[in-house]
Amino acid sequence: MAWLYLLVAGLLEVVWAVAMKQSDGFSRLIPSVVTVVGMILSFWLLSTAMKSLPLGTAYTIWTGIGAVGAFVLGIVAFGEQVTAGRVTAAVLIVSGLVLMKLASPSA
Repeated sequence: MAWLYLLVAGLLEVVWAVAMKQSDGFSRLIPSVVTVVGMILSFWLLSTAMKSLPLGTAYTIWTGIGAVGAFVLGIVAFGEQVTAGRVTAAVLIVSGLVLMKLASPSA
């Protein structure tokens, strides 16, 4: 269950990051509320996953899911630039996440 909690926590990190972008500096109510609620739920699920997963593993995977998810949504939803360097960086992050999962004890 810890890995499932961590996956959902990472996806919620993407949700709150996108909502924060949409909040326009917290000047728009609904995206601001989604940001805060998403943060709270994401942190709660991360802390729940950390009960049985190592700190370094859980935090690295959580931030990696958030980073790559925000990167992909930035391209798809906001028309951000796709360059070889940015794609290579995202692939390296995903490779690191896979290696971190494979090198971590099961929970």
